[in-house]
Amino acid sequence: MKTKAFLSLILSLCVFFPVHAQKTTDDDVVRITTNLVQIDAIVTKDGKNVPNLKAEDFEIFEDGRKQTITSFAYISNVPATSPAAAPGDRDKSVPPPPLKPNDPRRTLAIVVDDLGLSAPSMSDVRRQLRKFIDEEVQPYDLIAIIRTGTSIGALQQFTNDKRLLNRAVDQLRWNHCSRAGINVLPPAQSILELGTTDQVCGGFSFFMTMRALRYTIDGMAELPGRKSLLIMSDSLPIESQDASFFNAGASAPWDDAMTRVMALQRIAEKAIRASIVIYSIDTQGLQPTGITAADRISGTSRELTQRMNALLAARSRMLFDRRAGGDMMSRQTGGFQIRNSNDFQLDRILHEQSGYYLIGYRPSEETFNAKFHRITAKVKGSGLTLRTRYGFFGYSEEDDVRKPQPKTNLALMSPFGAQDIQIEFTAFFANDKTSGSAIRSFLYLNTKDLTFVKTNDKYEATVELHGVIFGANGNVVDQIQHTGVFSLPEQAYQRALSEGIRIRFDMPAKRPGAYQVRVAARDVASSRIGATGQFVAVPNLKNKQLALSGIVLRGVADVAEAESTTEVAAATPAVRRFFPNTDLFFGVVVYNAAIDPALGRPNLTVETKLFRDGKRVYEYPEFPVDLANQPDLERIFVSKLLRIGANLEPGYYYLQLEITDKAVKGKEQPPVIQWIDFEIVK
Repeated sequence: MKTKAFLSLILSLCVFFPVHAQKTTDDDVVRITTNLVQIDAIVTKDGKNVPNLKAEDFEIFEDGRKQTITSFAYISNVPATSPAAAPGDRDKSVPPPPLKPNDPRRTLAIVVDDLGLSAPSMSDVRRQLRKFIDEEVQPYDLIAIIRTGTSIGALQQFTNDKRLLNRAVDQLRWNHCSRAGINVLPPAQSILELGTTDQVCGGFSFFMTMRALRYTIDGMAELPGRKSLLIMSDSLPIESQDASFFNAGASAPWDDAMTRVMALQRIAEKAIRASIVIYSIDTQGLQPTGITAADRISGTSRELTQRMNALLAARSRMLFDRRAGGDMMSRQTGGFQIRNSNDFQLDRILHEQSGYYLIGYRPSEETFNAKFHRITAKVKGSGLTLRTRYGFFGYSEEDDVRKPQPKTNLALMSPFGAQDIQIEFTAFFANDKTSGSAIRSFLYLNTKDLTFVKTNDKYEATVELHGVIFGANGNVVDQIQHTGVFSLPEQAYQRALSEGIRIRFDMPAKRPGAYQVRVAARDVASSRIGATGQFVAVPNLKNKQLALSGIVLRGVADVAEAESTTEVAAATPAVRRFFPNTDLFFGVVVYNAAIDPALGRPNLTVETKLFRDGKRVYEYPEFPVDLANQPDLERIFVSKLLRIGANLEPGYYYLQLEITDKAVKGKEQPPVIQWIDFEIVK
C-alpha cells in the first residue's frame, strides 16, 4: 500500500550541529578469494574466551595439508570502555542508544522454530528468552527474535532495545502445524502402533523451517563482521521420521530432488559464506523416556515388558534423531549444540560472541575446483579448546554471484543507518479527531549531501523517500514512496545549506501494537542513500485507559518563533541536540484522562527525569497539568521548558515523562511513562 496524501515538504529553521559520518571498513570475516582464505576461530578455556594468543600458537590445515598463516588478528565484539552501572543502580527499562556500524557488538539472530516446537517447549522458550533479555542482553548487543512459522522480516527486527525484544517474545505461540505435536514425546500408541513421529505437517514444515533459515541468512549476510544464528527447536532430524510424506508423491517445498541432509548442508554452506556461525538448542531438554500416564499399553506380562522396552528404546532414539540436524549445522559452521539441558544456557552462547580470532592463508590453485575442502585448526596450550568452520566449497567470492538487491531495500533492511546522506529522524504516535491515529515522522536531511543543479534562477534536487512500517511479526504494515523535487530560489537555497531540509509525513496507524518505522532517502542524481529507523508503540485508545502520544523536543529559539503551541507540536525538528546550560521545550498529548468528580475536570501531574547509561542523573520538580485554553479534554496538550544543567557531560540522554491520573480514586493507578532520547554536545 502506498500513502501519498499525507506527505508534505516543509522548509524551516533547523538547529544543526555537524556530525561527521565514518566510512565503514571491510568487515568480512569468512573470505574465500583467489588471494586469501580467511576463517574465524574461537578459543576457550573452562568455558571462557582466550583473547591473548599469537599466530604461532595456531596451525591451519586444508585437506590435511598445513598452511602458512599470512594474516592474524583478534577481534573484540565488546567495547573497551563499556559504561557499566553498579549492581541495582541501572534502570533496565531505559532504552539504550542505537548502535552504529563501527561500534563493537555481539550480533545474534535467535530463530524460534515454532514449526518444530511442542506446546510445553514453546512455554519453556518464552520463559528462558525473557530471563535472557532481562539478565544478559547488553546495550552493545544486536539481537533479533525470528519465527519460522510466519513471514520473515528478519533484519528490521535486529535491535538492542529490550522493549522490542520482549514484545517479540510476547508474539511467540505454539503452531498447530508443528511437526513436534502438542507434547514433546508422542504417546506410546503413536510410536508402537502407527510407527511414526511426524505430525500432519511434518515433512512440509521441515522444509519451511529450512526456507526461513535461508531467508534469515541472506538478510544477515549484509551485516558487517562475524554474526551468529541460534535455532531453538524440538525437531530437526536428518532423515524423515515419516516416510509416507515422500512415498505419497508429494514434492518437498525446498527442492524436488533434495533430501533433508542436503538441505541442512546447504544452510551450513550459506552460513559459512555469510560469516555466520550456527548454534542450536535442543529444546526437548531432559525428558523421561519411560511409560507415563498418557500411555496406553495392554497385553500379557511378557508382552507388556517387550512393549515397554520397545517404547523406551524408540523414545531414546527419537530424542537423538530430532537433534541431529541442528547438531550437524552447528558443527559445520563452528558452533555447538546445547542438549540435555532445561535452562538452555543462552548466556554461554552469548558470552562466546565476545571475540574471535581471524586467521588467513594463501590458497593454492587446487583450492578452486568446486569440491569441498576440509578445514582443520589446532591451538597449542593446555586446556584450550578451538572451534572453527568445518570447511568450504572450492569457489571464490568472485564466483559466488548473489542476486543484487536495490540499495534502498538494503538500507531499509539494515539495523544500521546508511551514512551517505546525513539523516535525522523522529517518529511518534499521534491522534486527532479528523484523521484518527497515525505514526508521524519528521526527517532532517543535510542539504550539502544532496545534488542541487541550478536551473534558471533556482536550485533543484530530486529526492526519493521510502518509508516502511514493520509489525512485530516482521510483516510490512504500511509504506510510503514519494519522489520530491526541491526547487529553491537563491535565498532559500543558501538558508537550506546552513539549516538543512525538514520533511514531515504521516502514516495511518490502523491497529494498536509495537512497530518499527524505517525511512530511506535517496539522492536521485548521485544515488547516495541515508537511512534510519525507530521503534514506536501505538496504544489502544478504545479501552479508555490513560495513554500518551510521543514526545517532541525543541530548543527555546524555535519556540520563540512559533505563534502557538499547536505549531510548536507540529513543526518540531528531527534533530535533538542541545548545549549544556540551555533550555529545551517538550510537548506531549495525553489521551483518555478521567474527570475528577470533585473538580469537574481532569487532574494530572507530571514527573520528569533525565537518564544516562541507565542511571538517573537529574529529576525535575513534579508539576500539575495546566488545563487553561485546552480545546479538547480528550486530547490534553502538556508542555514545559526544562533547563539542561551546565555540569552534564556530552553524550546521549533519555528524557522520561511519568504522567499520573489523580482523578482515578479507590484503586492503584500506575503512571503512564513515555521516553525520548537526545544528545548533549559542546
